Amino acid sequence: MPTKKLIAPFYERLALILIGVCVLGYLVVIAKELVDPMIFGFLFAVLLLPVSNFFEKKCRLPRSASSFLSILLFIGFVGSIMYLIGAQISNIANDWPMLQGQVKESIGSLRQWVEGTFHINAHKQMTYVHSTADKIMASGTAVLGTTFGAVSSLLLFYVFILIFTFFILFYRRLLFRFITWVFSDENKNIVVDIVENVQKILRQYILGLMIEMVIVAGMAITIFYIIGIKYAALLGIIVGVFNIIPYIGIFSALLLSTLVTFATGTISQTLTVAACTIGIHAVDANFLLPAVVGSKVRLNALISFIGIIIGEMIWGLSGMFLSIPVIAIFKIIFDRIESLKPWGYLLGGDYEYKDSAEKKMKTE
Repeated sequence: MPTKKLIAPFYERLALILIGVCVLGYLVVIAKELVDPMIFGFLFAVLLLPVSNFFEKKCRLPRSASSFLSILLFIGFVGSIMYLIGAQISNIANDWPMLQGQVKESIGSLRQWVEGTFHINAHKQMTYVHSTADKIMASGTAVLGTTFGAVSSLLLFYVFILIFTFFILFYRRLLFRFITWVFSDENKNIVVDIVENVQKILRQYILGLMIEMVIVAGMAITIFYIIGIKYAALLGIIVGVFNIIPYIGIFSALLLSTLVTFATGTISQTLTVAACTIGIHAVDANFLLPAVVGSKVRLNALISFIGIIIGEMIWGLSGMFLSIPVIAIFKIIFDRIESLKPWGYLLGGDYEYKDSAEKKMKTE
């Protein structure tokens, strides 16, 4: 007589899932220094895999050399972007005396507005400003030490990312064989399908973000140049780079662009830049993002927003960057395991029904 498989009640399974999620979240938080650069290294390794394969197969280079050369090309690409930003910032440094005068004039206008609105005379305002400045100067040594420590930690973080990227590229076949070997033979096809789709979708997602960043930066530079903004290239690059941060990036780009324009231009130019930045984001969110990136990672907006908030709570800014790719990986896994398909549907929403309906219409 066949034995009947016992299924635990729903509340018991839900409690175990919640406990597992809490334990996993705690481990992720305490292992940030290791897991954070490792995931970035994995994403960059997936992006650079075709380049490494090209050097290895077409140029007959050993795997270590092809992996190292791919990373050097990536560093050169990022370095060129940083050079463009640095060149624009140097232009601001050359105009520093003019900026000081502009800022002093703006502060004077603000002081008059505060005096007329809140009836606080200029002497009290300056007394408060000087006392605040004295406190800042008194803690200057601590601030300098903290800043130096933060910069050194950030550089070390980038070095770890490059090291993880190299090792993942170098040992990619070993890692692939390990993943397929861990699971039973009957699940081997599913595992291989998951691994291939994770590579494909992540690569398309990262390339889509880069293309979107270039298009948005080009649009912003062109519009800012037409309306006569002095540092049009710098502001356009800022809008393009911060635009790759989902939801939060537009507010950061809006704040920085309006501050720089306010310090170097007029109030009307500042309002125009703010309106143009919001307009560019609207065009990007409704047209560019669905066409370039949205078709690669099918996640609904609610899950994406929640994921970004949780990522920021766990790992800060890096968590915001990694939230969408990590959720996309989970969705790929959920969609291919029968018992987890409802969770995959929750992450994606009605995209699956739309896709199936479109395929059905094409076949008919």
